[in-house]
Amino acid sequence: MKILIAEDETLIRLDLRAILERHGFTVCAEARDGLEAVELARSTQPDAALLDVRMPNLDGIEAARRIYAERPLPIVMLTAFRDRATVDKAVAAGVFGYLLKPFREGDVAPALYAAAARHAELLAARRRLGTEQPKQIDVDLPSSSGHAWPVRIERAEDGSLDVRVVQP
Repeated sequence: MKILIAEDETLIRLDLRAILERHGFTVCAEARDGLEAVELARSTQPDAALLDVRMPNLDGIEAARRIYAERPLPIVMLTAFRDRATVDKAVAAGVFGYLLKPFREGDVAPALYAAAARHAELLAARRRLGTEQPKQIDVDLPSSSGHAWPVRIERAEDGSLDVRVVQP
């Protein structure tokens, strides 16, 4: 599994690289801040990401949101912040795991494996849902003038949606 590490503290970042490599992971990129993490996620196409919450330029939660919006992948947050509000924000951003500092070497690989497994389950469920849904749905969308527009939503074979007004 190729991993992107985003951590502003150099010693922690180097420690994470060594831990991941000892456990058979490949570190494809290392970022010092959230903006760099987003760019490296685009250019290196990691299989998973390990992001610190508090980083300069762009915090890890917003970086996770941007990364996941562009290319869904399992993301584990690494942080000393244990408060519920931070955890909730991370989960809302698409994070699949939460690893607290100070971490032990034995905690890192299981957190990534668990996040990858949960992410794979989510993608499989979404694919099943997409194939089980009807290929066509007709709805009437009311306008402010009282007119109802007949709209058809059709799913193409590639999974994309076509939305159009149906002519009576």
